[in-house]
Amino acid sequence: MLVRFRLPYFTSWGQRLEVRGAGAALGDWHPDRALRLTYDPSSGFWEQEVDVAADTAELRYKYVLVDNGVTHWEGGPDRVVALTGESYGRVLLDEFWRVPQLPEYELLTNAFTQAIFRRPAESPCGPGTGRAARSRAADAAVRFSLGAPRVQPGQCLCILGSDEALGAWDNRKALVLSDADFPYWSADVALVTPDKPVLYKYGFWDPQAKRCIDLEAGPDRVLPPLGHRDTLRWRHDEQFRQTGGPWRGAGVALPVFALRSQQGLGVGEFPDLNLLVDWAVEAGLQLVQVLPINDTTATHTWVDSYPYAAISVFALHPQYLRLQDVAELQDPTLRAELDQLREELNGRDFVDYEPVTEAKWRFLRHLYQQEKAAFLADPAYQRFFQEQQAWLAPYAVFSGLRERFGTVDFRQWPAAFQQPGDWLPALLDPAHSEFDEFGLHLFTQFHLDKQLVAAVDYARSKGVVLKGDLPIGIYRHSVEAWTQPELYHLDQQAGAPPDDFSVTGQNWRFPTYNWEKMAEDNYAWWRQRLTHLSRYFDALRIDHILGFFRIWEIPAHAVEGLLGHFSPALPLHRHEVEQRLGWFDYDRLAKPYIRWHILEELFGAAAGAVRDEFLDEGSHGAFRFREFVDTQRKVEAVFEQQLTAAPAEEHDHLKRLREGLYRLHTEVLFVEADGSNGEYWHPRITVDKSRTFRDLDDQSRRRMQDLYVDFFFRRHEDFWREQGLVKLPAIRYATNMLIFGEDLGMVPASVPGVMRQLGMLGLNIQRMPAATGIEFSHPNDAAYLSVVSPSCHDMSTVRGWWEEDHERTQRFFEQLLGHGGQAAPYFCESWASREVVVQHLYSPAMWAIFPLQDLVALNDQLRRQNPLDEQVNVPSNPEHFWKYRFHLPLEQLGQAEGFNQQIHDLVKQSGR
Repeated sequence: MLVRFRLPYFTSWGQRLEVRGAGAALGDWHPDRALRLTYDPSSGFWEQEVDVAADTAELRYKYVLVDNGVTHWEGGPDRVVALTGESYGRVLLDEFWRVPQLPEYELLTNAFTQAIFRRPAESPCGPGTGRAARSRAADAAVRFSLGAPRVQPGQCLCILGSDEALGAWDNRKALVLSDADFPYWSADVALVTPDKPVLYKYGFWDPQAKRCIDLEAGPDRVLPPLGHRDTLRWRHDEQFRQTGGPWRGAGVALPVFALRSQQGLGVGEFPDLNLLVDWAVEAGLQLVQVLPINDTTATHTWVDSYPYAAISVFALHPQYLRLQDVAELQDPTLRAELDQLREELNGRDFVDYEPVTEAKWRFLRHLYQQEKAAFLADPAYQRFFQEQQAWLAPYAVFSGLRERFGTVDFRQWPAAFQQPGDWLPALLDPAHSEFDEFGLHLFTQFHLDKQLVAAVDYARSKGVVLKGDLPIGIYRHSVEAWTQPELYHLDQQAGAPPDDFSVTGQNWRFPTYNWEKMAEDNYAWWRQRLTHLSRYFDALRIDHILGFFRIWEIPAHAVEGLLGHFSPALPLHRHEVEQRLGWFDYDRLAKPYIRWHILEELFGAAAGAVRDEFLDEGSHGAFRFREFVDTQRKVEAVFEQQLTAAPAEEHDHLKRLREGLYRLHTEVLFVEADGSNGEYWHPRITVDKSRTFRDLDDQSRRRMQDLYVDFFFRRHEDFWREQGLVKLPAIRYATNMLIFGEDLGMVPASVPGVMRQLGMLGLNIQRMPAATGIEFSHPNDAAYLSVVSPSCHDMSTVRGWWEEDHERTQRFFEQLLGHGGQAAPYFCESWASREVVVQHLYSPAMWAIFPLQDLVALNDQLRRQNPLDEQVNVPSNPEHFWKYRFHLPLEQLGQAEGFNQQIHDLVKQSGR
């Protein structure tokens, strides 16, 4: 079969169009083997014909604009053309370039097609709809196809046009399209006058009234004459032109662990999502957002409560498993003990992580032994294992070895196990004597997957989107680091530069990515990760999306983020530093600047003791660290020992000394680029807030400030833009999920444009404005392809924030809520919370998503008494435990009819 690609596109000099797709004819997605189109200046079309094998089931592809070597993908999901059963000798794909920024393409993602606009099982527009749907109508036929998800469940899409086969503009004779391939509607038709141009429009068809009840907006579409015989002309139209405004929705955010129900065991569980979905439907919300749900079991302590440090990016956390839904315990003593524990743990107002997970594992082991035979014989499990074996097998063995050797750090395991080998599959043979060590984890993951998939299906059936969370990093002692260490820089640490939440930056202690190695197979690891997440989610938040442009990389010897640098970056050569500053003194620029007045400032009366214990005196009044504390990591180790040995009343003093020594280590103007032997340098982040900067002479301070601004805000813009455009497309188009990017913090100017180009939604938090020079952003100023939210899990709720700084709250009350000249209430009263919520609902942004805490703040009876108990995470505290639990059972929230109706009315009135 001959397939001809054709689309109109105006290009500039140096630009060309390509088709990249699956299969040899389209280059298997490889850029150097793509199908290049040829421009016909007489018609304005780019075209190319390719001979496709007769047994080709489908073509999967996208158009790409190559602009002087820079690749620009069209928007929307992959194009898929089914060829099975086609009897025409030639297929002409009559198509249009999909503008990436076009908002309508977001409606073609799974969030809308699988949930919000999900078609009913008994659709009036199913297969066979239309006069010639999917049949060879003549020697030359037209197959009209249009992606249009926004169609009411009881309606169909139709075409009304000038040709008699399209009704000759009689709304009772329109061509009705089939939704068999929803969100794409299509029908085949043999035009009565194929040699003449045809005018037409799409419209809505009422199957009960049997007529077209409304046509799309805009001018008539035009189909030029068709001059070939034995040809199927596949007309891929774009964008049903809605007569109303753009679609907008609202959602709720709450971590799974924070869900509270009567059936849980002290923590939220996957079946609890059904209760939250039911509540969302009652409240008129279309989305439920959660935090990462992967297994973080590393130490069996509170440290594992941190959801962004998963030991596997595929495995689910056992804490979310509902034990009684696996099977009933046959031992009556165990059943009674489980019931008693449920009552005890559910009575606590927080997630008591260690007792909860200990209980889960204890009863899981009993259930595994009880159900083992039936489990191994279950065809559903056998299918699950075969489908998920690539990650499931190493995960199960890794988890079993973690228990056997008492540590997740595989570098401390016996040498034979420090790397997976040919020995691994044998351990998963049920006949192996050690199988149960690993079979327990197969059993657990099978049932976790089963319960989560059931919750996903339930949400979709209710028209509610489940939105997941993709952490930017991986845990240093994870299955992935064990099986594929070449993909990571295990000698580096990832984090974030200083911001309003942490003035010293954040050190997540994750390894950074070896992007060069990942690029060799077109980021297969990332694509596998996204594909797996799409099993559970139709929308996804990418945590710290800035990491795909550049990550904050911290050397192994540092504890805090201040001594990091962006990677990749364009560091300054020492000659450039010398030229810009007028001098280069290694000790003054790169060694910790320690003087007596700084010691007094940091340590007060303890300055002398600090000097005597930790420092040596140099020349000209300078001090230097002694070797046993000459890095932050060494300081950390020294004080860890001292804190262990010291009585509790001395801990605060020791911690203050430790923090002061950390500060001294950051008193540098530059940090050295990795492996440059002193040749290349990065200015230290927020250097203008340092004491070493303060003590420079006036001229040096001005020059250093100019160098700093140029380095962080101008030098890298094009460079980082290219980094994002190289990495993100493979990730963005790996699935058809609706993609959100968490783009808060120190954002390069190029990031919003790249995200728009790839159809990824940004985030707007009112108290973290992206624009400079303003204290608060207004939701009315948000772009359509974005999310507005009054808070997120990394900050206090609106009520908590309201009480932190009353002068700031007063400015917000006057400037953003419009109460000029009035005094703001001391506490965020319910009417003030309502104003904040309403302000976000009326934003032009596609989504307004609210933490559940910020919604119940509207009701004096439902809100929690102390708002400080509602914060999920405190980024400035690296020892913070993730234990927040919603204070009301979801069953009770579902019965709060007056409150639920209030939220529903607010959402409806805002047009969402």
